[in-house]
Amino acid sequence: MSDKHETYICLINEEEQYSLWFAWKPIPHGWKQVRPKGSKEECLQYINQVWTDMKPKSLREKMDKLTASN
Repeated sequence: MSDKHETYICLINEEEQYSLWFAWKPIPHGWKQVRPKGSKEECLQYINQVWTDMKPKSLREKMDKLTASN
């Protein structure tokens, strides 16, 4: 099946990492859907807009604490 005919969803996990996922597949444990189904291009555009820092949430929090303590 071609990507042009697939629908996708955007997922996020507790570390605020995003994933593009086939809409027909079950959502894996630890992930949740963050936008309605769409084309691959629509979902990738959304992820590119919202996922501005690739570092996991726990690492960002540790870095913030280190910066605040200095």
